[in-house]
Amino acid sequence: MTCLLLLLSAAAPPEVEPVRFGPEGGQVDAERWTIRVPENRADPDSRQIAVRFVRLPSESETPAAPVVYLAGGPGGSGTGAAERRWPLFRAIREVADVVLLDQRGTGLSERLPEYDSPVRYPGDKPVTAELAASLKREALTGYVAFLRKRGVDPLGYTTVQSAADVAAVRDALGVDRVNLLGISYGTHLALATLKDHPDAVDRLVLASTEGLDQTVKLPARVGGYLDRLQAAIDADPAAKAAFPDVRGLIDRVQDRVRDDPPTVTVYRRDGTSSKRILSLFDVRTATGYMIADPGRVGGLLRAYREADEEGDFGYFAYFRGDDVGVTGMPELMDTASGISGDRLVTFQEQAAGSPVGSALNFPMPQLDGAVEGLRLPDAFREEAVSDRPCLVLSGTLDGRTFPEGHREATAGLSNRTFVTIPGGGHNLFFDSPDVVPLVVEFLAGRGRFDGDPPAELETAPAEADWAELLLEAR
Repeated sequence: MTCLLLLLSAAAPPEVEPVRFGPEGGQVDAERWTIRVPENRADPDSRQIAVRFVRLPSESETPAAPVVYLAGGPGGSGTGAAERRWPLFRAIREVADVVLLDQRGTGLSERLPEYDSPVRYPGDKPVTAELAASLKREALTGYVAFLRKRGVDPLGYTTVQSAADVAAVRDALGVDRVNLLGISYGTHLALATLKDHPDAVDRLVLASTEGLDQTVKLPARVGGYLDRLQAAIDADPAAKAAFPDVRGLIDRVQDRVRDDPPTVTVYRRDGTSSKRILSLFDVRTATGYMIADPGRVGGLLRAYREADEEGDFGYFAYFRGDDVGVTGMPELMDTASGISGDRLVTFQEQAAGSPVGSALNFPMPQLDGAVEGLRLPDAFREEAVSDRPCLVLSGTLDGRTFPEGHREATAGLSNRTFVTIPGGGHNLFFDSPDVVPLVVEFLAGRGRFDGDPPAELETAPAEADWAELLLEAR
């Protein structure tokens, strides 16, 4: 192991029950599996927790290695992804079993107890980046104490422990190797599994890759994203007329909020409302969240223009609640993965000049080191090196993990095919009609992947009509 000593223990046999699974109208015969694993393999007295997954049997008589789907987040659910990604899973069943894994603490697996944080954001002053960080650390400290009082070990919720769970799934299935299909944080977990359990992995599909030292994304890359966004806009005369200078629009609005924080009214679902003083951090948080996928950007641009031309900043007030909440898995897993010293210096140098500042990854790196003993050692963040076949899917308009990061994260994979989806976003499986067939072809090891694979491929452009999306914001 490269990260910590994972103690071996006698595993109980898996529990398997037949189920009908899938979206309404598309359900299939499947199996729900439960395996028991140590919550913290570094603790010989650790309690056992349940990790569950649904296995969708292949329709092939000679299936490839089972495909384990690793959801993003962290905190996403593999079984929960079935509703929106069923066409992908249905297509993969033609060549292999599909294993929808609910990572520890998520979905059907044993969940972390819910926590009602007593920490609140102040209503009488803007919430700066520094204040938000301080309050979030306070809330996480309270949450960790809450878990420990209930017998839950927060040190068990790391990517290293989840990677060992993936290996345990392989063992439970009784196969030599599994294929890994991950998106976003799921690729972070896939790379950790490849690194710590190389004999368990056959092939990898990595979509919108997050490397082992990329929990915190680099703020300067938002500038490159905005350049690509502007180029997409400029390709259509009507869209260009609507938004001739996206970066200038963003800068004007952010300067105004910084210099004279506006007061907005926030309306809640229970019918109540309150006043909130908007901060630059609020605006940047909304911006970082909404640039992930092209389909969201039209609304974001409309909000910026309404703020610029009409002084209406209401849109930006809804990306932060009144409570400083902690949901558990995202905070613990990301805090454990941490950030290297060199990357932290780069992040701090870039934040001031970026249109997202330090808000892109909040609450990281602000929570780095907040939980004693949780942060994984520096060796964890070193790149994965392997010759296993790997398909890397990268959208040119991914505003979350960024194309440059995808290449860096997979630089140590010598048998990599890098696939560019022009106009594709972060959630890219259905952005181009070429993506799903390409994934199936790769997992089956046929066609272009029967023998020496190509180093670079490009799909048909994303099907979204950029001009139409942008003009909706007029």
